[in-house]
Order: sequence, then structure tokens, then C-alpha cells
Amino acid sequence: MKHVAYIVIVLLSFVSVEAQNNTLFNEANTLYNQGKYAEAIDKYMAVLETDTHSAELYYNLGNAHYKLNNIAPSIYYFEKALLLNPNDKDIKNNLDYANNMTIDAIENVPEVGFSKLIKSMTKTFSFDVWAKIAVAFAIVYVVLVLLYYFSYSSLKKRITFITSIICLLFLCISLAFAFNKFELDKKENPAIVFAQESQVKTEPNLRSEESFRLHEGTKVQVLDTVNNWKEIKLSDGKTGWIPSEDIKLLKAF
Repeated sequence: MKHVAYIVIVLLSFVSVEAQNNTLFNEANTLYNQGKYAEAIDKYMAVLETDTHSAELYYNLGNAHYKLNNIAPSIYYFEKALLLNPNDKDIKNNLDYANNMTIDAIENVPEVGFSKLIKSMTKTFSFDVWAKIAVAFAIVYVVLVLLYYFSYSSLKKRITFITSIICLLFLCISLAFAFNKFELDKKENPAIVFAQESQVKTEPNLRSEESFRLHEGTKVQVLDTVNNWKEIKLSDGKTGWIPSEDIKLLKAF
């Protein structure tokens, strides 16, 4: 009986938090539509503080910061939204607008050949989506195998056999893409520069030479950490060390 009461209390508290978050989210949307962007941000952050994460929430936060010309936060939250929903066109478009406000003009090192094609196809979906696709093909494959064994018609057996082989092939391909996406996500550790201007050093200390400077909103990849310094890499291949407080990790939920 105690266990049942405990479960009921947990469920009620969960429902209460969800209801409160929905109320805060709707209030934030109303404030945003009224042009009260700072007040809307406070409401959105109140939802975020309950450990609630969604592409819509991050997208709205990015929009509110963009309206206030807060370059780094707007890019940061658009990037967070894109991590959860990588194929959303609205997020991509607004992220492009926000990136146009940045100072640093960093060229991407172009990828060529087969590796570019594989990486591009892998990034079409998130790891979760690829995994779900693989599970769907696995279920269809099992059904086709059962139909093959229980079919009496040679034509049906031939069709189900060929279809099951094709399905198995797509299952292997989707699994390969899922594992490849997992490995890519594990290697990538993106961050956004939040400092208005930051000196990137050749070594993780203040005495070392300045390698280059970065400004707010620039996206970097974190390679290593030493004390209060992060080794970063830019999309053009440049590397250096930046103070940890000058950047904000995108995958830190």
C-alpha cells in the first residue's frame, strides 16, 4: 500500500511540474508576442531550471535573445535546439541570421570524396532516429521471415525471401549509420564563445603567446582541458587555448 501511495505522489508531482511548465511556457510566449523579450527570457529560463529540455524551448530562447541582439546566447540556444531537432528548417534559418551578426569570418575546411558523402548522409538524422529506423527494419524482417516459413505458395515464398533480404540489407545500413552518428557525436564537443573578445593562446597559460582572437558567437570544438583552459579547434583547422570561462559547452545539459 505504501508503494502505491508513493507512486501516486510521484505521478501527481510530475503532473504538477508539467502543468506549471506549460503555464510558464505559455506566459513566456505571450510576453514574447508583446515584445517583452527580457521578461519572456526569464519565463523560459524558469522552465529550463526544472530540467526540462526541448527544441521548441531552446528555439524560443534563441529568438528572444536575437531580438535583444544578444549574439552569443541567441546562437547558443539555436545550436542547442538544432542538437535536438537537426532537420528543422526554421532553426537552421534563424541560426544563419544570428551567425550573420558575428565578427569572426572563419572559413570551413571543405571535405571531399566518399567521406564527405558518408558524413553528410549520417548527419541526416540523429542517433535516436537512426536507431528507430533500424528497429523498424528489424521488425519488418522478422515478419517477412515468418511469412516465408508459413507460406505455401512458391511465389509468396520467393517474394518474401527477396524482400526480407532487402530489408536485412537496409537494417545493416541503418545500424551502420546509427553507430557512425554515435561516434561522430562522441568526438564532437562544440562550444560557443561568450566573451565579447577572447585571446586564444598557444599554450594553456597567460604567459604564452597570443595565437589569435575570437569574438562572441563563434562556434568552436573543444579538444582538451587543462586546469581552467580549453584547447579548441576552429572550422578552418586553427587550434589554440582559451580560458574556460570564455566559452559555453553546447552539450552541457
